[in-house]
Amino acid sequence: MSIVEDEFATARTDRLERQEPAYFSIHDVHSYYGESYIVQGVTFNVHEGEILALLGRNGAGKTSTLRSIARVDSPLVTRGEIWLDHKPLHEMKAYQASQEGVALVPEDRRIIAGLTVEENIELAQIAPPKGWSVERIYELFPRLGERRKQEGVTLSGGEQQMLAIGRALARDVKLLLLDEPYEGLAPVIVQEIERTLAEIKKLGMTTIIVEQNAVAALKLADRAVILDMGQVVFDGTAQEVLDNKELREEYLAI
Repeated sequence: MSIVEDEFATARTDRLERQEPAYFSIHDVHSYYGESYIVQGVTFNVHEGEILALLGRNGAGKTSTLRSIARVDSPLVTRGEIWLDHKPLHEMKAYQASQEGVALVPEDRRIIAGLTVEENIELAQIAPPKGWSVERIYELFPRLGERRKQEGVTLSGGEQQMLAIGRALARDVKLLLLDEPYEGLAPVIVQEIERTLAEIKKLGMTTIIVEQNAVAALKLADRAVILDMGQVVFDGTAQEVLDNKELREEYLAI
């Protein structure tokens, strides 16, 4: 094969790969909080079973991008497309996206006051589609099993994070969105959450993780997307970010 033919074949393969929809994709999404233009044309793909670290400085638009994907009311998505397993999330409300397998674990965890650990998990399973059983969640988080009758909001920060993740897994999850899972936790608890996320990775669950502890997220992730001022400035492997000191210093301050 000549060089020209080889280049043509490569270009054709690239076009075919672009034409084939990814398991998850967000394309040219723009989102606003009132008049504030936060997500400014964000585009990236995630392959099935992949963990993607969505990184950037404070105010870069990371959480807003997660919330846009989950289809919550705020921020308001005004333009763009969001697809999961060939389903148009951009045409859905939050409850419909949840039914299609999108699970957002927010930074504030949203543990329901007045309910025990077990009741918080069971409440997530009232409407279909159901995911993991309560017993399987306790296998992943033995500490939750020990505290199953304790009120959820009285748990420690790390235990509440476990409960928030467990509650997400109680649904049939296709895309797990984790917003700052290590935020405010002691180093020893961070290590425990890291082990949990490593177990989730082994299960092949497609995940997007937003985390200020960029190094921890990069060690877990397969790929990374870096945002700056609501726009994508890097899309590549996690190892590329770990190996690129200038990139880390400029956009992550590490």
